[in-house]
Amino acid sequence: MLKITLAQLNPTVGDMDGNIDQMVAAARQAQAEGAQLVVFAELSLTAYYPGDLLDEPDFLDRVDAGIARLLRESQQLPELHWVLGAPTRAAGPGKHLHNSLLVLHNGSIRLQYDKQLLPTYNIFDERRHFEPGRDAAKVLRIGQMQVGFLICEDGWNDSGADYATNPFERMADAAPDVVVSINASPSHLGKREERHHIFSQAARRHGLPILYVNQIGGQDQIVFDGASFAVQPERGIVWEAPRFVQTVCTLGFDNGDFCLPDGTRPATPAAQGLPTMEFYRQQTVLGLRDYARRCGFRQVVVGSSGGIDSALTLALAAEALGPQNVVGITMPSHYSSSGSVDDSLALCRNLGIALHTHPIAELVQGYAQQFEASFGTPLQGLPLENVQARIRGTILMEYSNAFGHLLLTTGNKSEISVGYCTLYGDTNGGLGLIGDLYKTEVFALSRHINDSAGRELIPEAIIQKPPSAELAPEQKDEDSLPPYAVLDEILKILIEGQRLSSQEYDAARLFVDKLMQTEAGRQTVDKVQRMVHRSEYKRRQAPPILRLRPRAFGTGRQMPIAAYYP
Repeated sequence: MLKITLAQLNPTVGDMDGNIDQMVAAARQAQAEGAQLVVFAELSLTAYYPGDLLDEPDFLDRVDAGIARLLRESQQLPELHWVLGAPTRAAGPGKHLHNSLLVLHNGSIRLQYDKQLLPTYNIFDERRHFEPGRDAAKVLRIGQMQVGFLICEDGWNDSGADYATNPFERMADAAPDVVVSINASPSHLGKREERHHIFSQAARRHGLPILYVNQIGGQDQIVFDGASFAVQPERGIVWEAPRFVQTVCTLGFDNGDFCLPDGTRPATPAAQGLPTMEFYRQQTVLGLRDYARRCGFRQVVVGSSGGIDSALTLALAAEALGPQNVVGITMPSHYSSSGSVDDSLALCRNLGIALHTHPIAELVQGYAQQFEASFGTPLQGLPLENVQARIRGTILMEYSNAFGHLLLTTGNKSEISVGYCTLYGDTNGGLGLIGDLYKTEVFALSRHINDSAGRELIPEAIIQKPPSAELAPEQKDEDSLPPYAVLDEILKILIEGQRLSSQEYDAARLFVDKLMQTEAGRQTVDKVQRMVHRSEYKRRQAPPILRLRPRAFGTGRQMPIAAYYP
């Protein structure tokens, strides 16, 4: 039996020493459990993705020093093979680096495999830094087994749809007993099921058992969910690691089958993953927790308007960081309803977080008086509405600067899509938790959080309240926008399109097609499309958004600002 330890770790970009410390601890556990092989994720030395740090000479020197340290560490565990990912220097023309898999054993590099398929779509831009590998399949005998190796994208092209090269075919020709694939596969809605489908199909087609190892953790906008798995040709997915949890565990491989170390069969994982709302919750909580920790923040501040967006943001922040590390600020104006202030009080009491009150009516009046005195015209209409949002944004940033809290912005995907937000006002912040959730999903996740708690964390009055920015008398969102149930289906087609799951795409496509059958419906779709196009300059200046869906704003959707949109 070949015993393989999967190290599903949470590395930090650029923290080579810290990442190696995690790897060494996992390797020692692997040896204690009798493993011959310990497997880490893609670019596990540097964490994924270093970006243009790879262009810095001192960064590459630290990579070289990290590999040297790992080689020394491997000498302390001479029975163990270490499979890890690291950037390595490339010779010859082209980019000066490879994205490599290294197999270390007792102080030496026994095998190096360079990633052949370098993704340059959605959030990926590996060809910016790496030269593709040209090798045939790499196989290494470990004990009585022939082990083949792949890196992430190399396993995603078995259908031949995206690249001319199919590393799986070369691997099948090499006929290993088992294939180890190291990955840094970001998570979004439906991604787990997509991985299972692609690798189950490839395993069946080529008759290859595959062990898929992924990292976890939040890195800027993206979150890695782990969910490492084992797949057999005839049975499909036979084992899966926990999702969103760092774990080090050992599997056996014997007579073509994956098994537990004692030789028994592991429990087959469920075909369906987490329910959608629970997935959103867990991914957001991990994303915020790691973002704050890695950026040096222990506490966050949120503007509490009494509306659903800020309520959900506060609830998620309290779960991620603890209520003692979350502060809400309510900033009533002349147009704020008493209910909004009362709802903020009830929300923060339910969550156990501190709430401060900072009225803005006198500040708004001062701005209006000075504006008229300076420019000879009253401050009214949209400028008066926006100055309220900008005053609130300034207060929140004052608090952030004074007390060292990370400011969380509260915009949702529906509003950000159509520009229903104020630059330098409610767009202020260091991170957006719900910016990849459509407004209808914001309501659904809020209800899910209450259901999971078995009580009203988010008051029902907030959930039932018609959405309003409260910047003008009796203002409602639907005065300027289509109903969110309509708007969100249009936006799904315009923003994500066929990147949606087939079920979600078909439902949204059917809805929009029915709209287009009437003149009023066509005008609504056209209006929404124009609003999306005109708001690109706002999105370009917005804070990073935690990615939850197949196509999020930010690096996953790169559109020009100054362009002609018919």
